[in-house]
Amino acid sequence: MKALVYQGVEQLAFQDVPDASPDNGEHLIRVEAVGICGSDMHAYLGHDARRPAPLILGHEAAGVIVGGPRDGTRVTINPLVTCGICPACVAGRENLCPERQIISMPPREGAFAQFVAMPDRNVVDVPDDVSLSKAALAEPLAVSWHAVRLALEALHPAMEKRALVIGGGAIGVAAALALRAMGVEDVTLSEPNPVRRAYLDNLLGLKVQEAVDGSFPITIDAVGFSATRALASARTEPGGVIAHVGLGEDSGGLDVRRMTLQEITFVGTYTYTAEDFRQTAQAIFDGRLGSLDWVEERTLAQGAKAFSDIRSGAVAAPKIILTPWG
Repeated sequence: MKALVYQGVEQLAFQDVPDASPDNGEHLIRVEAVGICGSDMHAYLGHDARRPAPLILGHEAAGVIVGGPRDGTRVTINPLVTCGICPACVAGRENLCPERQIISMPPREGAFAQFVAMPDRNVVDVPDDVSLSKAALAEPLAVSWHAVRLALEALHPAMEKRALVIGGGAIGVAAALALRAMGVEDVTLSEPNPVRRAYLDNLLGLKVQEAVDGSFPITIDAVGFSATRALASARTEPGGVIAHVGLGEDSGGLDVRRMTLQEITFVGTYTYTAEDFRQTAQAIFDGRLGSLDWVEERTLAQGAKAFSDIRSGAVAAPKIILTPWG
């Protein structure tokens, strides 16, 4: 099969690789759409030791089951494979499973390929009237759905439901959509890239700004750099909540003194639970997350150029979807 293989820092090759081979209880899935994630970019830039070259990246995928009793079923893929029996899994907090694996990270190859193998419990059926490109957004949208759910659970009931989202990439846009789907109407999105800001302006019915004034009960940091954590620290109201979902830099930025004196809750959020993923997929199918037309599609063979364009800041769309069979 063909795959886009990470070969080293800023090096990707579209090449032949051994065919994906499902184990017992797994489906072989023909990938029809797969998104480029920020974590894929971190690996591409050599910033993720968990993803050593050579490796097939990509974990935001949807496709069609090939063979077996469910042959031809259209599915979206939850890429987080967990043990199912540890205390975290039993409690419905599968994202904290100590044995968790995710495709695009050894020992599991990713979905920038024509085929991928996944356990049955990791797929959600997609209705015929929903495109697989939209269905592939279930994974990044679930990341944001999980972060927003945790932020709202941590927010004191006496506080207003207003939010600042830092970052206009896919996770930030998805967080804004999730906030609105969960009843938060007043959402401000902060995005410094003028190309992306112009693309997003009026597209989602949000306030999209470069600089942000004022304060907010809820802040979602969908970037995770020192500068964005500093902004989150400064702009969150006393008694408010910061939900940190970005993984840009490991440290720096938080004003711990202000957060302590003003009782600001900081919530680290990682991926999603299996229920978060199912709820997000259903919200896509029901149209509760909007038209989801803020993506750009390219073929897998054009993947190396797509990564380069994202690296240079030339991509306006928050998400590029690659189509292996395009």
